[in-house]
Amino acid sequence: MIERQITIKRDDGFHARPAAEILKAANKFKSTIYIKKDGKLISAKSILNLLSLALKCGETIELIIDGEDEKQALDEIIGLF
Repeated sequence: MIERQITIKRDDGFHARPAAEILKAANKFKSTIYIKKDGKLISAKSILNLLSLALKCGETIELIIDGEDEKQALDEIIGLF
């Protein structure tokens, strides 16, 4: 299992388009991929869950990935934030 703190760097925050990019990337991997913000843990493989976080530039989240391809998933997904 990999856990990593990430700061949102997108100036425009995290709206539908970036959420769709995360969803597309997450669904390529067998690993379970979670995002945790303010104690709320959601699956990165659900567009509604991703949008419910309402992430803004400068906020910090925790990315939690567990599975056989977790390293590859981390490398790809972390670049999207």
